[in-house]
Amino acid sequence: MSDVALAVELDGAERRGGFWRRTLRRLIRQPVTLAALFVLAVVLVAGALAPVLEPKGWNIIDLTDRWHNHGPTIHGHLLGTDNIGRDVLARVLWGIHSSEQTAIVGGIAATALAALAGLATGYFGGWLDAVVTRLADLVTGFPVIVVLIAVFVWLRPVTVWDATVVFALAMWPFGARVIRAQTVAVAAEEYVAAAQALGASNRRIVFRHLLPNAAGTIVVTLTALVGQILLIEATAEFFGYGVASIARPTLGNLIGEATTSGIGPYNTVGLGWWVWASPMVALVLVLACVSLVGDGLDAALNPRG
Repeated sequence: MSDVALAVELDGAERRGGFWRRTLRRLIRQPVTLAALFVLAVVLVAGALAPVLEPKGWNIIDLTDRWHNHGPTIHGHLLGTDNIGRDVLARVLWGIHSSEQTAIVGGIAATALAALAGLATGYFGGWLDAVVTRLADLVTGFPVIVVLIAVFVWLRPVTVWDATVVFALAMWPFGARVIRAQTVAVAAEEYVAAAQALGASNRRIVFRHLLPNAAGTIVVTLTALVGQILLIEATAEFFGYGVASIARPTLGNLIGEATTSGIGPYNTVGLGWWVWASPMVALVLVLACVSLVGDGLDAALNPRG
């Protein structure tokens, strides 16, 4: 390797290494972000371990009459039971399990598609940029919630994996534009131009220079998409679309099921407040933590900070 080529590689490595060290220092100085990250990790791990913590599933009914619509108790069901004796804690844990599967797997898939599209269009440009940009405009030209509800109605009955795939295909354009803008900015740097002049292949430039420098934007995009998927899924299922609670509980359909059964003076089955409050608190907690973590990562990854 020539001295010039070595200098180019060292310059790119120094930029990346220094960037991530500064990012870590900024993140450590954000106690709110770290606390939100800890709480989020605890909730998501509890949801991931739902098959272990509640191996009997989410539809087991306690046939003892005194446990029907029973409030939270230390000696019995920790979050109470619903009007037919199903344990609310088990249903909430399985709801978190399903929702995090849809949001995290769907968010990762959408971010991967967005990164692929953003890197390719930002670096190569030309007809590829025009085609992908027009496709992204087509996908984002309609309200996401309306499109998703229409697809869910067409796919009925909807499974968790169906929802995951639909969200991945519907959400990638929102991240592709941001990643494309970051790629265009990085591709204009002098060390990238020097690497091109020295004959570096497109593959080497993308994986050695563009992708590492766009990693911060990709991470922030992932957190944003995960939060959006959680919120949109809960909204759709609250109105009775998406995954049905009888097939698989999610945080959205648990809230929707509880509210359609009646709340307050219109409650004809005596449904307790804990049935809808438990999944609602879990959803709000996860959304708040995801938002705080996303904001903290955005600030830590901002090179102008």
